[in-house]
Amino acid sequence: MPRKSPPRRAPALQDKTSRPARWEGKTKPDWLSRALARAGALPLQEAEDAIQEGRVTVNGRVVRQPLAPVPEGAVLRVDGTEVRREVETRVLAFHKPADLLTSTVSQHRTGTVYEVLLPQLPSELARYTWHAVGRLDRGTTGLLLFTNDEKLVAHATSPETHLAKRYVATVQGTADEARVAPLRQGVQLEDGPTRPAQVRIRDAHTVEVIVTEGRNHQVKRMLGAVGLPVRALHREAIGGVALDVPVGTFRLLTPEEVTEGLGYAGRHHG
Repeated sequence: MPRKSPPRRAPALQDKTSRPARWEGKTKPDWLSRALARAGALPLQEAEDAIQEGRVTVNGRVVRQPLAPVPEGAVLRVDGTEVRREVETRVLAFHKPADLLTSTVSQHRTGTVYEVLLPQLPSELARYTWHAVGRLDRGTTGLLLFTNDEKLVAHATSPETHLAKRYVATVQGTADEARVAPLRQGVQLEDGPTRPAQVRIRDAHTVEVIVTEGRNHQVKRMLGAVGLPVRALHREAIGGVALDVPVGTFRLLTPEEVTEGLGYAGRHHG
């Protein structure tokens, strides 16, 4: 009996920071279905189906195992057409609504960002496997990036990159200069001291915070540490990329925004 295929939508996006696996000192070979999805030839589930149907060849030989390793430099064909494996880095800017998880799986009837984003993608973008660049908490709104390039995920989320992220927090209590001043020097949290943050008071209950780290719940914990519990949090910008699309919608970043705004040179999948 043919094995039951997983739901088609979930594998198309991934929420975890991805790094190439290591294999005998080299980058581990990709498996066939994933290689096709990475290249934008077919969505992952369709790639698995095509492989099992005998429509895919590797170096001229039909391979019917989706998890078969793909040798470096191998020529892949689907229905006789060669798959171009060098793919341009693409990045999506998505305006995350509240009450959605940055996860591939719904929990307790709570939806995911993927369920909102995926149906909007045109065919030329829906073919790729997308990775969330970091995450936002369920209740946090604002800018969330997605990319087809796992190395960009590692670049943007690495502590060494120092990519700035601008948040606006609605706080309990009254924000004043004396209260927020410690944030500019760095505050002690349970997982260690924070880097100095840029802080601007927009009004008595609204504080803008720019951080260059990506710790779990960091901005909420920093403001809580100075007596300003967060009631609502919104991310306005990542690096030089500012949020400029309506809630629940997305746009494709320009190459200049990727290279200059995110400080990433881009790459090609080989």
